[in-house]
Amino acid sequence: MTSHDIKTSKHKGKIPKISIKTVQKPSYIVEHSKLQRFDQKAIIFERVMWDSSWEGYKKRYDEKVLDVVTQGKDGYSRVDFALAYASWIIHDAFAGGFSWTKIKTYRTPVDNIGIDWTKTKHEVDDPQKTNAFIKRAAKLFGASLIGICRLNRNWLYADVKIPERFENAIVMAVEMDAGGITTSPAAPAAASTGVGYSKMAFILAGVGEFIRNLGYEAIQCGNDTALSIPLAIDAGLGELGRNGLLITPHYGPRIRLCKIFTDLPLKYDKPIEFGVKEFCKKCKLCAKHCETEAISMDNEPTFEVTCRSNNPGALKWYVDVERCYLFWWENGTDCSTCIKICPYNIMSAARINPSPREF
Repeated sequence: MTSHDIKTSKHKGKIPKISIKTVQKPSYIVEHSKLQRFDQKAIIFERVMWDSSWEGYKKRYDEKVLDVVTQGKDGYSRVDFALAYASWIIHDAFAGGFSWTKIKTYRTPVDNIGIDWTKTKHEVDDPQKTNAFIKRAAKLFGASLIGICRLNRNWLYADVKIPERFENAIVMAVEMDAGGITTSPAAPAAASTGVGYSKMAFILAGVGEFIRNLGYEAIQCGNDTALSIPLAIDAGLGELGRNGLLITPHYGPRIRLCKIFTDLPLKYDKPIEFGVKEFCKKCKLCAKHCETEAISMDNEPTFEVTCRSNNPGALKWYVDVERCYLFWWENGTDCSTCIKICPYNIMSAARINPSPREF
């Protein structure tokens, strides 16, 4: 077991002191009799389109945007929304970011650069060295954190079939702009989120093609295909917080997650613990500041779900994402207040001294 300390600053007496230790098993607790592979149809954004049994049915969260703009509130101007919508463009337009096979380019390579590296395999005699190559490449393409684990098939969505040869998962975290997140729930925070997703698409494409050029296969995933947070915990990137998000020691919850499943031989990282559950039991800032009280104020985590979009079987604070989504609908854009207010984020944002908002 190893540990190291990260220096923290004071914030109303609630900044956690972080001491990271590697552990043999992930920090989550599951009840296997209740745990099932999650049905993608139950994701809140899917239910908007088919589940007539709840209040959010057919309520697209962008339908009030034009009315919100006319109200003239700071952070909700035409310029703010123009930026927020632009931030998603690579994620939404670049299908190659989420490819399961070699990405087709928009042009035909010229003869002298047309080598097909996928025809032969790079011989891996030391998976630990291959880890270093993968992590260096991921950093080059823009990943903030990278961890590697065995693919636990419990975390695949129920309707997803992945061939057994894909044993390994590369999980990557992308830091979101700290200054933008401080404006939540206004549109500049949504722009920070969108840029995070667009960066994910680029990083996935780059790392995925790197793996294919070594002669192996890569399945690139954003929020699709499998649950990202338990995989990230397995890969040693962080722990689960009260707000239902991954808490990392370096950026708190101010990250987006993506992953690649591969048959490339790799060595697994170990999970980590740094006291998130115990801190969240006492802190409760995210629950106190949630606009719709979607985050639990209970002292202890539970196995009791709060709505149809929760996946049962894990001991945690379940978030009522139905309430969360309805606030997005009223707000005209998404919300990151539970990220903004988290002391783990405040600690990390203070270290990098984000520039003030310019929109």
